[in-house]
Amino acid sequence: MPTEPVPITLFEIAKRAVEISDPTGADDRLSGLLEQFESTTVFWEQFLVAKKIVALHDTSVLPHLEPWLRCEDMRRRGNAAFIFARLGDGRGFHIIKAILEDRSTICAVFEIDSAGHPSPRQQIRADRYYAAHLFGDLRDMRAVPILITLLKDEEVKLIVPWSLEEIGDASAISALIEALGDNSVEMRAAALRSLEKLQAKEAAP
Repeated sequence: MPTEPVPITLFEIAKRAVEISDPTGADDRLSGLLEQFESTTVFWEQFLVAKKIVALHDTSVLPHLEPWLRCEDMRRRGNAAFIFARLGDGRGFHIIKAILEDRSTICAVFEIDSAGHPSPRQQIRADRYYAAHLFGDLRDMRAVPILITLLKDEEVKLIVPWSLEEIGDASAISALIEALGDNSVEMRAAALRSLEKLQAKEAAP
């Protein structure tokens, strides 16, 4: 005896349409990552989410993230800028550069000094250091001349060799060799590690 056809609800029709148009569930993953990005308050944890968003190569995410380019927390602003830059939107690179150049004490302060007081000076240092790190994560050769000028910047210089090695441009080698004469042992070690990673024959003994 033939069975009666089971009625299909509008919800099921819509669900099947989504499965056909997005069989891998990428839209759901992107939506979930966006929620994670917006709810994560620890900047380095948020950056891990940012990398996952970038890995989906979906530029439709950018309009949703535009408000983050004005976030008062410069490090989380930088995370959003990283996504924009990696997905081909030029605003991202320029925002990271602007954070690196910004020394204004009129900023949101999250860093606390040894006396337990908010420290704009420490915040500026932390924000600029993180922006220099983001340039390394971004691996954009346009950042090389910017970073080279920072090899003598006391606030951020220790991270600069790492960022230059991540970018991997040989044009940084001569500046890194010069940094081997820095008065900081840590800086000399960082420059040497980067030269080794860049396989700089000029620095060989």
